[in-house]
Amino acid sequence: MNAAEVLRRIGEERPLVHHITNYVTVNLVANVTLSTGSLPVMAHAREEVGEMASLASALVLNIGTLDPGQIDAMLLAGERANERGIPVVLDPVGAGATSLRTKTAERLLSELEVSAVCGNAGEVATLAGLSAEVRGVESLSGDAREAAEKAAGTLGVTVAATGETDYVSDGASTLAVENGHPLMGRIVGSGCASTSVVGCFAAVGGADAETVAGALALFGLAGEIAAEGAGGPGTFEPRLLDALAELSADPDRLGGGIRVRELAHDR
Repeated sequence: MNAAEVLRRIGEERPLVHHITNYVTVNLVANVTLSTGSLPVMAHAREEVGEMASLASALVLNIGTLDPGQIDAMLLAGERANERGIPVVLDPVGAGATSLRTKTAERLLSELEVSAVCGNAGEVATLAGLSAEVRGVESLSGDAREAAEKAAGTLGVTVAATGETDYVSDGASTLAVENGHPLMGRIVGSGCASTSVVGCFAAVGGADAETVAGALALFGLAGEIAAEGAGGPGTFEPRLLDALAELSADPDRLGGGIRVRELAHDR
């Protein structure tokens, strides 16, 4: 399903997207979800996550600010999401930086049926067993395409590795997403927000490679539009929300603005 079709369905269905996410970026993530036409809920208490997952159309798990209670909540919500057959999208923030983050991402992937993994090149490379350097939550090294393809094959899920070019692989095919702007890397939470858009798309369109790539392309295109006239990161962020909302309200505007291409498997 292409990005315009998914956006139309989001506008019609207004899916509830349940997030268990990090407190650094929760406001941006909620606003980005709302700007796609989806409904955000940020519920993390162990006492309610199962019930909330029972109401949602997708679950997004982000390990950016981990603690033991949150890990338990993610497992509980994920189990309920799996029981209901709704997609689970994992953002392995900082995997490779500390053992807690790496082991938690691996545990979630082992104990839950995850539909898609979205992270930067270093995070995804770590989960694929490749060499990478992650400092804090930033990727300093890692081949994004290689990471996406290897992780997709190893984990058996759709994997997106983001960077200057985003690569999305399902193990059989790989798509390159060339939308985006450098200012997106200068605001905290752009990666978390892009994963949230993937969750919104997955809520109505599933988590195959084409749908995940379409979500990232939409977000990247919104970044390009927002950068026009932005004075810097401070003015860029609200313009990003405006651009995303405008594109989501009128999917026909996507037109030829989305740049996604399938890559030959010659490596």
